[in-house]
Amino acid sequence: MFQSILLQGKFILVEILNVTYNIIPNPLRNFYLRCFGIEIGSASSIHRCCKFFHVGKLVIGKNSVVNFGCYLDNRRGISIGNNVGVAHNTKIYTLGHNLDSPQFETKGAPVTIEDDVFIFSNVMIMPGVTIGQGAIVLPGSVVTKDVPSRKIVGGNPARIIRNRIAEIDYKQSYNYLFAL
Repeated sequence: MFQSILLQGKFILVEILNVTYNIIPNPLRNFYLRCFGIEIGSASSIHRCCKFFHVGKLVIGKNSVVNFGCYLDNRRGISIGNNVGVAHNTKIYTLGHNLDSPQFETKGAPVTIEDDVFIFSNVMIMPGVTIGQGAIVLPGSVVTKDVPSRKIVGGNPARIIRNRIAEIDYKQSYNYLFAL
């Protein structure tokens, strides 16, 4: 009984976060996220219209941005490094179901996105995936396996297209006052 009440309380907290986050002005959003146990580094931002699946269990480094309309299934944990760009409508999942189980129980693992990664729009990242330092994920890709460092991947399922050649010499910072 007590466990059920706690679970309902978490669902209510997550819903409060999802509903109220969109009306919080940008200068206050990072403070607001920290109130819900989300760690977010300096010059980083999560734009509006993102959906969170849990309170806490989300860590974002410095100079990183998660653009509008992303799903952040942080039930098993998401770690995003420094200088990472996550384009709009990307979905990061950490929990699903065991397809081979007669009870269809949940199954999941944390997702790790290392430093200097860029993820284009409409990407799906599945539970347990690590995207290595400096990698790029092309639009519409479905990432089901780890992506090695400095590789460019794309497709469904995502596969290695080629190596990333250029040195990384930019910072992600879209912490504008009226950013979506």
